[in-house]
Amino acid sequence: MPDDTAFHSPIDQETLDFLHGVLDSVRRGDAARIASLLERGLPPNLRDHKGDSLLMLAAYHGHHDTAAALLRHGADPELANDRGQTPLGGAVFKGDHAMVELLLAQGAHVDGVGPDGRTPLMLAAMFNRLELLELLLARGADPGVRDATGTSAVEAARKMGAEDAARRLEQLQAGA
Repeated sequence: MPDDTAFHSPIDQETLDFLHGVLDSVRRGDAARIASLLERGLPPNLRDHKGDSLLMLAAYHGHHDTAAALLRHGADPELANDRGQTPLGGAVFKGDHAMVELLLAQGAHVDGVGPDGRTPLMLAAMFNRLELLELLLARGADPGVRDATGTSAVEAARKMGAEDAARRLEQLQAGA
């Protein structure tokens, strides 16, 4: 039987402090520090205790330069956190058009889903983010996708009271 004690050994305080510093640097948007650490071998897909990758944290906090540095160093734009949320979903939730553009340009799947089956288009519809709704549609998002409960983007918009998004999606259905 293989010895897995290395996986159960406590991490020393210096290493923990370093890791917390990395996470804080991403949350603050210290792109220069993160780029330097990545160049010296920091894993670009490092995650915190909730499964949030460095890219997810950069995307959620709106730090475009930090996200770009992570993506240049191989960060996975599809790496979901423990709740199944992707960086693209986080950027749509926050309403960050530029971050959505960056992530899509770097390989994020426009219809990528987590375990709940919600697409970024559904999130844009739910929060009545019309510019993002149009961007995602222009990039090929499928308005007919249903989440794990069977709810479509237009139904999600209606449930959340996002009338403008619901009308736009209904227009698409009518024209289809």
